[in-house]
Amino acid sequence: MVDDRGLIVVFTGDGKGKTTAALGVALRASGRGMKTLVIQFIKQGGTSGEQTVCPSVVKEIEIYPFGMGFVFHDVERVAHKEAVENAWRFMEKMLEKGKYDILVLDELNVVLHLGLFPVKRVVEFLYKKDSTLHVIITGRGAPSEIVELADIVTEMKQIKHIFNSGVKSAIGIDY
Repeated sequence: MVDDRGLIVVFTGDGKGKTTAALGVALRASGRGMKTLVIQFIKQGGTSGEQTVCPSVVKEIEIYPFGMGFVFHDVERVAHKEAVENAWRFMEKMLEKGKYDILVLDELNVVLHLGLFPVKRVVEFLYKKDSTLHVIITGRGAPSEIVELADIVTEMKQIKHIFNSGVKSAIGIDY
């Protein structure tokens, strides 16, 4: 029996693979003719390999980076909050078109954890979303309100990463 309701999926934890897992779902879904909208809240345009390859190879996956990179200082918070708000409004406008089966909110958990966007707005959105839209939320530190609403929650756990020994991130593996 196939369940047609849209699921809420969370990929969280301190290990690698949260965005990659979400993109894996998008890739699998594209094989079924499903369309995915990816909104990236932290990553800047041109900083991750998926921003280039997915839209050029798989037409059913659209990726829009709105981030400004890592949040290091409180002074930057206002600009980061504005970027998140812009991303959220863009996402709402894109969903009005009704052409997406999956929505990936990449690094939204980080945004929520840092207080750059109210959890309450996300919860309200999840309750009101189209009943068939699947929503995937990635990022460390998933708030309990999001975890409780989710149908599937996977925690990536870091066992070992070369970055911890002072080696820089690897292109194609880390970003």
